[in-house]
Amino acid sequence: MGYFKNSKIYFGPCGIGLGHISRNIPIANELKEKGAEILFSTYSESVGFARKSGFHVLESPAINLVNEVSGSFDLKSTLKQSIKLVPTFLEQVEIELDNIRVFKPDVVVSDSRLSTILASKLLKIPVILILNQFNPLVPREKDEFMAFKLADGTIMTLLGKSWSLCNEILIPDFPEPYTLSMDTLRIPKRYRKKITLIGAILSKKPEENFMKNEILKELNIKKDQKLIYAGISGPKTERLPLISILEPILSDLSDNYKVVMSMGDPSKKPTLNQIGTLIKIPWIDNRFEYLNACDAVISRGGHETLMQSICYGKPSIIIPVPKHPEQYGNARRAQKLGLARAIHQKNITKTNIINLLTEIMEKETFKENLKKINKEGLGEGLEKSIEIISKYLNK
Repeated sequence: MGYFKNSKIYFGPCGIGLGHISRNIPIANELKEKGAEILFSTYSESVGFARKSGFHVLESPAINLVNEVSGSFDLKSTLKQSIKLVPTFLEQVEIELDNIRVFKPDVVVSDSRLSTILASKLLKIPVILILNQFNPLVPREKDEFMAFKLADGTIMTLLGKSWSLCNEILIPDFPEPYTLSMDTLRIPKRYRKKITLIGAILSKKPEENFMKNEILKELNIKKDQKLIYAGISGPKTERLPLISILEPILSDLSDNYKVVMSMGDPSKKPTLNQIGTLIKIPWIDNRFEYLNACDAVISRGGHETLMQSICYGKPSIIIPVPKHPEQYGNARRAQKLGLARAIHQKNITKTNIINLLTEIMEKETFKENLKKINKEGLGEGLEKSIEIISKYLNK
């Protein structure tokens, strides 16, 4: 693949949370190794993450959703400020136009970011979209039914047409019958010819990971202890409420367990802080090594974390962000496929957590289902992404 040498590739991932940027980094690293020049454009916490990963980043104005104290999505407040977001979005488009004009990329990769797509099309640059929500859903509330109906219908119509402006759409999800994002992938037939379900994007595959014993030794895990990996990711307003609930529970488990929790903050040094049976780490760079070493996972319903947990054969306890339709949908699908158990944030107690951990680690059906799905070779998203991007480069 010598044709990557001297090519230029521009990445424009959505900056809300770290899920978008974290699945772009493995692709960018692979392209960089093959000789491509890479430039990122993003916003919010994703800026620091991309820079920490060794890439040049141009910062854009931030577009964020409004959350309640519990971490749940606040529809009313978001709708009220939506008018203010229009100028920010237009500013994003203008900045993207300037960035792309100056950088002159051969191809643009957008991850769930419309401003990057529009700028690329205006400049007639090929653009590839990475996406796991073709039609994101607005949370439904009884007293907000009309607002929901209007918002959901508008989003589905406008976003569907906007996404289809791309040359190709890569969905980092499993093909049917194992697709997780079923609820947000109601794609009209006229757009499906651009769609490829590529599977999980993994920077390191389970068979490549030999650090299990080193991780267990580092954490001082005894032979009869179960290691639980709690990866609490997402925007600060979503992850902090859950961390405050889980911390006193996970630090007071029996000696049968030890829990390592990633606090989802890559801006801080990765120092270990142990309180009882809980080891807190602000951010885990080598999370695949911890994922490989653990016996079970506790997480939000974020798409990337679930995909990675499944590919590593680990059963999960999923705690979706309240009123978050995408995460509810992911949790329902993972539970239906027999890969995880889900619990509402308001129902979290020490007893419930222990019961769920016991169930997912001791019931053979979870292991069997995870083994079955991984026989399909569904973790090839990185390779397929590189292959598709290569079609738009001068060979």
